[in-house]
Amino acid sequence: MCRNIKPLFNFAPPATDEEVHAAALQFVRKVSGFTKPSTRNEAAFDAAVSDISAIVRRLMTELETTAPPKDRAIEAERARERSDRRFGRDQASV
Repeated sequence: MCRNIKPLFNFAPPATDEEVHAAALQFVRKVSGFTKPSTRNEAAFDAAVSDISAIVRRLMTELETTAPPKDRAIEAERARERSDRRFGRDQASV
């Protein structure tokens, strides 16, 4: 589950609210063990996602770096290349 959490800091353009929410959702799913909580646990689950989203957003605004922002398109291409190498896919067949 958590392999879907992507780094969000120091990208141009900055992480969107949807990306922050998706990362928070994956985190809560992992630590709770629920992909979808029961009706009884849904309020606590949703509150945790909301709280973690706010914390992540605050963290993103407070972190500092001297490194230039990473380009999302370049990072996505690098991730595809790593995946192709990892799973032995030939570029010609992709």
